[in-house]
Amino acid sequence: MRLLHVVPTYLPALRYGGPIRTVHALCRALAARGHDVHVFTTNVDGGQDSDVPLQRPVDLEGVKVTYFPSSLLRRLYWSPPMGRALARQVAGFDAVHLHAVYLWPIWAGARAARAHRVPYVISPRGMLVPELMRRKSRWAKAAWIALIERTNLERAAAIHTTSTVEAGHIAGLGWKLPPIAMIPHGVDDPPAPSAAPLSPDVASAIGGSAPVLALGRISWEKGLDRLIAALPLAPAARLVIAGDDADGHAAVLAAEAQRAGVAGRVTILARHVAGADKEALFAAARVFAMTSLSENFGLAAFEAMRRGVPVLTTADVGMSEIVRDAHAGLVVDTAPAAIAEGLNALLADAARSRAMGETGRALVVAQYGWPSIAHRMETLYRSLGDVGAARP
Repeated sequence: MRLLHVVPTYLPALRYGGPIRTVHALCRALAARGHDVHVFTTNVDGGQDSDVPLQRPVDLEGVKVTYFPSSLLRRLYWSPPMGRALARQVAGFDAVHLHAVYLWPIWAGARAARAHRVPYVISPRGMLVPELMRRKSRWAKAAWIALIERTNLERAAAIHTTSTVEAGHIAGLGWKLPPIAMIPHGVDDPPAPSAAPLSPDVASAIGGSAPVLALGRISWEKGLDRLIAALPLAPAARLVIAGDDADGHAAVLAAEAQRAGVAGRVTILARHVAGADKEALFAAARVFAMTSLSENFGLAAFEAMRRGVPVLTTADVGMSEIVRDAHAGLVVDTAPAAIAEGLNALLADAARSRAMGETGRALVVAQYGWPSIAHRMETLYRSLGDVGAARP
């Protein structure tokens, strides 16, 4: 099949996490299965531009990626050259896969696909969770949904979610939606051991007792304040929070730890962590914790499972259902007392925790490699026909 994926930004210096990494991993796995996989994206890299060739395909591990400039309305990733390319080229693809909502490339991709009667799939990537819609840019999102996004979703051939939690949120919107296909993320194997020296802050963070690790973007959405609030009730827990700092939230968490009297047991590494540093944090962790307000999947927790680390999570995290079904950790309530109880249970029984970690590792290896996930996505694409184009 000839497949086009449209994503607002894609692999700038390979330093972004979550959605961008998983989109590339999926595209790479589809290309490995023999598909002709193309990506249309912009050169937006935060407040800068990626140093990439523009408007011609670049081969990234078998995926043909075309970057387009975005000079104005960059928060929406507006790119007239991409719009023109979509209008010219979409008709030559068997299916279009749009990753995200609320952003101009998704609207442009959906419009072009409908115009040429090419079926398209939308992956909202957790951006249609009611709680997050209420708490961030509520009125702007409501207007965008009314004017653009509802039509994009209702006229898609399918909507892709990565968890039943996310699927339930979307179904609850009550719109006239196409079929919702739940296909989880896959996970890459850990890299080969590296001889690279650890950064001093990481070496210091993993010294002493094995920590509880929270790895990912440091943001209010991640519910890290819940973990800090639980620490007074979990005296054996030492917490390491690591990841890119969103809007100065690391300072807010440091102040929370001070007020709770647990600052001595909280280490915050407010920076991007990768390579040997990331693997050292996973290797040292006794428990991986993810207590997000909402998480459509929870890739970092999945990566922890792949490495044999037991996971403590809340039901708001999409992959919590996998943790629960596999007995790969504990799924707890969001109250600090419940989180503390879970931490205490995992830290008190090392043998049980190790068994949970190994159970999670075995499950991920057996069922959630990217080749398996790509096969499931391929089956979805082949089922589409021209359903999206035919929808009224």
